[in-house]
Amino acid sequence: MPSVDVVDETFLAVPPNVVAAAFAAPASWRAYWPDLELDVYADRGNEGLRWTVRGALVGTMEVWLEPVLDGTVVHYFLRADPQGPAPTARQARREVRRRQIAAKTVALELKMNLEDGRPAGCPPAG
Repeated sequence: MPSVDVVDETFLAVPPNVVAAAFAAPASWRAYWPDLELDVYADRGNEGLRWTVRGALVGTMEVWLEPVLDGTVVHYFLRADPQGPAPTARQARREVRRRQIAAKTVALELKMNLEDGRPAGCPPAG
């Protein structure tokens, strides 16, 4: 079992193609995950991306974009081990928590930017 196993889900009130565009450019990956080197092994278009991970962690990561109602559920999965010596149990818990917070931070930043002030419960503009 990997030392870091993070799963997150966030609803964004925008279509999957809009969310996919936010992840399309490799420069965005560096902004979202600055200590990770990502290599795409499955580009699923509007359904998301799968990467191999190197750098601070070694493993796999995925962003799966699921169309739901008039928006998208962003499913995030990270399964990896720290580079170097095996962490203590305390270090592993701390790293998992740090990665959980980072995943939610990325999702909420995308939500704020992509929904562009759309009030909850209101249909999209246009």
